[in-house]
Amino acid sequence: MSELDVLTARVLQPGFDGREIPDWVRRRLADGLGSVILFAANIKSPTQLRALTDGLRAENPDMFVAIDEEAGDITRLEAATGSSFPGNLALGAVDDVALTEAAARSIGALVRAAGIDLDYAPVADVNSEPRNPVIGARSFGSDPTLVARHVAAAVRGLHAAGVAACAKHFPGHGDTVVDSHFGLPTVTATLAELRRDTLPPFAAAAEAGVRAVMVAHLLMPEFDAEHPASVSPAVIGGLLRSELGFDGLAVSDAIGMAAVRERYGLAGAAVRALAAGIDLVCVDSNTTDADLTAITDAVAAALRDGTLSEARLVEAAERVAAFAEWRRAARETPVNAADATDATDTADATDTTDATDIANAADAARASIGLAAARRAATVLRADDGALPLKAAPHVVEAVLPRSLATCLAELLPGTTSSQLAATTEVPADRPLVIVVRGIQRSPEDLERVTSLVKDRPDTIVVDLGVAHIDPGGAAWIASYGASRVCLQAAAEILTGR
Repeated sequence: MSELDVLTARVLQPGFDGREIPDWVRRRLADGLGSVILFAANIKSPTQLRALTDGLRAENPDMFVAIDEEAGDITRLEAATGSSFPGNLALGAVDDVALTEAAARSIGALVRAAGIDLDYAPVADVNSEPRNPVIGARSFGSDPTLVARHVAAAVRGLHAAGVAACAKHFPGHGDTVVDSHFGLPTVTATLAELRRDTLPPFAAAAEAGVRAVMVAHLLMPEFDAEHPASVSPAVIGGLLRSELGFDGLAVSDAIGMAAVRERYGLAGAAVRALAAGIDLVCVDSNTTDADLTAITDAVAAALRDGTLSEARLVEAAERVAAFAEWRRAARETPVNAADATDATDTADATDTTDATDIANAADAARASIGLAAARRAATVLRADDGALPLKAAPHVVEAVLPRSLATCLAELLPGTTSSQLAATTEVPADRPLVIVVRGIQRSPEDLERVTSLVKDRPDTIVVDLGVAHIDPGGAAWIASYGASRVCLQAAAEILTGR
C-alpha cells in the first residue's frame, strides 16, 4: 500500500454486517484502517461484544471503536430490551444536571465495559421544531440554555467513565422537518439566530472538553447555499473551527445517508467531506469492501486532480491518529469502577479496570439511576377528577412504537388488550381506553385518528412518549418524554397508581 492509501484508511470509519469480524475488515485493519462503528446488528450479548472489540484491536492496536449509544430511544447496546435510561428529553424535563451527569457516566461505564472508545453522544440539537421527524426526544429540549447545560453535563459524565464524547448534529438539526437519512433538510436561520438558538449547546460541549463533533447533512444558505454542512468549508472551517474554536475531531454523519449520497454518490460525498474539513468519514452501517475501495480510489483521483489536497488529507489523518493515540493510552489508565456512578468527579478520567467490574458498576447505576430518572420525568400534564388511576384493565391503542406500553401495562393490569392505531376502527365500549403516541404532531394521520377516537370516547387517557406538543383532549394527558423501557414502566406506574 502507498503512504496515501494508509492515510486514507485512517480517515474512514465503516460499519459492517454480522457479529463476527469479516475477512475484509481484518485485512483493512492490518493495512491501517483507523476505526469502525458498531450497531445493534453487531451485538448479541456483552460477552460476545467484548470479544468482538478485543478481536478488532488484535488486528490493529491503534484502531478505535465507535458506537451510537445515546440511550433512551436510540440504543445499540440494549436494543433487544430497550434502554435502561430515559433519554435526553426526560432528563431535560427533570432539569437536574447532576442527574444527567450521573446517567451519562453510567452509560459511559456500559460503553467502556464493551471495549468501545467513542460514543456518538450527546445529541446537542435544540428541538425547536415540534414536528421534527428525527430528533424529538433525543434532544434535551427546546430551550438553548437548558440544552447547553445538560450537554456539558453529559460530556463530563461520559469522559469521567473513560469514554470519548461526540456532540452532534452540528450546527443543529433541531429546527427541521426533513430527516437527513431520506432527504436534505434546509435550515434558514441567520448567523444571529444560530448564535442565539442552536450553537450554545455545541459551545458548551467544547468548553466541557468534548473530543469530537459530528457534522450533519444540512443545507444552511446563510453560509453555503450549495453544499450541505458536512461537505461545506464555510460551515466546518468558518463556523466550527473559527467561530467555535473547536480543534478536535470533526466527524461526518453517515456519508451513506440520502441527503448527500443522492447528490454526490457515496465516494463523491466522502471526498467532498474530507476536502471541506472533515477528519473522520463515518461511512455507513452496512459498508462493504467494495464501498471502501470506491472511496479510496476516489480520494486518490481527487489528490491527482487537486480536488483534495495532500495537506488536507494529512491534517485529517494526523488528527485521527492523535485521537487514537489518546484512546490507546486511555485504555491503559486505570479508573476505580466503583466510582462509575459518582457524578461529583468530573475529571476527564480514562479507565480500564476489569470489564466485569465496570459492567457490575454499570448494572448498579442503571438500577438506581435509569428508572428513578424516568419516574421523575413522567408527568400528568392534565387530568379530570377521577380519571387516574385506571380502575380496570384497559384496551390500549398504540401508534407504531419500538416497544409496547400495553405489554408493560399487562404486567400490572392482567387482561390488558391492545390494537394498532393505524388499524383501529372500533374499541371496546366497556373498557377504559388508553391511546399511546410518540410526538403526535409529527403525523397528521395519527393526529386525525386520535382526535376521532377521543371525540367518541371523551374518557380516553392519552400517553405521549415523545415531544408532548398538542393536547389531544380526553380525560387525561400523560407525558413520559421518551419511549425507552424505563419510560414505559414509569408511564404504566402512573396509569395504575403504582
